[in-house]
Amino acid sequence: MTTIESLQKEMGKYEAKVAKSITKFPERKDFSEKRLYSPLDITDFDYESKLGFPGEYPFTRGVQPTMYRGRLWTMRAYAGFATAEETNARYKYLLNAGQTGLSVAMDLPTQIGLDSDAELSKGEVGKVGVAIDSLADMEKLFEGFPLDKVSTSMNINGPAAVLLAMYVAVAEKQGVKPEQLKGTIQNDILKEYIARGTYIFPPRPSMRLITDTFAYCSKNIPKWNTISVGAYHIREAGSSEVQEIAFAFSNAMAYIDAAIKAGQNVDDFAPGISWIFTAGLDFFSEIAKFRAARRLWAHIMKERYGASVPKAQMLRVHVHTAGSVLTAQQPLNNVARITWQALSAILGGIQSMACCAYDEAIALPTEDSATLALRTQQLLAYESGVADTIDPIAGSYYVEELTDKFEREAYNYIKEIDAIGGAVAAIEKGYMQKEMASHAYSYQNEIEKGSRIVVGVNKFADNKQIKTNDVITADLSVAERQMAKLNEMKAHRNQTAVTTALDKLKAACSTEENLMPYLIDAVKTYATLGEICGIMREVFGEYRQEGNMF
Repeated sequence: MTTIESLQKEMGKYEAKVAKSITKFPERKDFSEKRLYSPLDITDFDYESKLGFPGEYPFTRGVQPTMYRGRLWTMRAYAGFATAEETNARYKYLLNAGQTGLSVAMDLPTQIGLDSDAELSKGEVGKVGVAIDSLADMEKLFEGFPLDKVSTSMNINGPAAVLLAMYVAVAEKQGVKPEQLKGTIQNDILKEYIARGTYIFPPRPSMRLITDTFAYCSKNIPKWNTISVGAYHIREAGSSEVQEIAFAFSNAMAYIDAAIKAGQNVDDFAPGISWIFTAGLDFFSEIAKFRAARRLWAHIMKERYGASVPKAQMLRVHVHTAGSVLTAQQPLNNVARITWQALSAILGGIQSMACCAYDEAIALPTEDSATLALRTQQLLAYESGVADTIDPIAGSYYVEELTDKFEREAYNYIKEIDAIGGAVAAIEKGYMQKEMASHAYSYQNEIEKGSRIVVGVNKFADNKQIKTNDVITADLSVAERQMAKLNEMKAHRNQTAVTTALDKLKAACSTEENLMPYLIDAVKTYATLGEICGIMREVFGEYRQEGNMF
């Protein structure tokens, strides 16, 4: 029987042999991880406290008792472009191809609360997502989709409460009650200040809108995920895996603190918190990241916040494969990259996923590339066998040590942010931004120097021209068509009803009332997104980042 002492002795002999062999066969580079992992790396490993069982605290092995044996992850395709009618057609195409949930991409004007006819919207209407100006567009977007049957994820932040109000109004027109709705609004504004920049209002009124959606949904739309905390965007902006966990968790804790301060019960609203993470290129690190994040979040929710309901302790994750690592050079290589990214997410135990299309580094995905992205998930689900057993990577010396390391290092970051005063204070001081920028610089420097290989870019490159004749390019007529629809809608709506609803919303903004009922009333009159956000801009102000945060 091997003991720790005898294993240490044998490990010493092995290392001595290695020291001799590497003079003849030098290792390829300076690796960040150890050469070999063994039981010596997990000597204090306790199964019950660190792993447990699937569906049970601390959820390291997954949030469902039977995981994919009982139900596969929801397969989404992030899609949206041009007008609501065109995006509706793409959704129907993807659902017919086997997609099991809708994931809505909004255009840039919609993301920052502007109508398509605004001066700042020029050149951006329908470009990176679908243009949504009013309830009329939402009706067209979901035409033919029974909202009590589908799960919808809307990737929207600053005006998330307004888009949710529109969704509720569309459902009502279909005869669907709010309590029947299932889905997610991203609604994570803090990461916008550090990673994406599509904010509208200053942080504190933005936090109010978020806590208002928490309170409203916990009572009226209990199946709805009121926030999808954007770890993904933090990672895509240049963070490490550890920073991805820690910064997203700190943001989420700021939302929880704000909701508790507003008088809400953590066990009531925390089950509505969901997450979007990335799946990057480092295969085993990504697996360990998901496992570490679930365990750390369970500890935080139970020990810091006293959450007693299991769903309030769970980290339920939607994954989008990393778009930032895809290359325009040799774009078909991205098919392989996306496949192992998706595989790492599955082995990491996620609940929902959307894969990038291989041509996203060049343009908007075509129908064929979007279908291949969906087929990638289907092939893994039905042909690879990876969904047949729960957490098959558990017990790997390497993965378990990585899991412990990520949990430990992420928690250390969280303690640093706590010492600063929490996420909002850390954002205001530029702490997270500087940490991310430093990591992003180091990462890119490795690529430039060639110590980090990117196949087809800094090694194994060729001089072949990229074929762009089959890609989707921006249709400049979209803005004209969208503005024509907007003008026609305004000409036929009841302007008195619009004015009355907006006046009531403005008055409510100056109180502590929950704004969701006022937003729902406003969208039902066909008040536009720009008009509604304009009213809130008048009361709350508009956020302007001052100075150089780096």
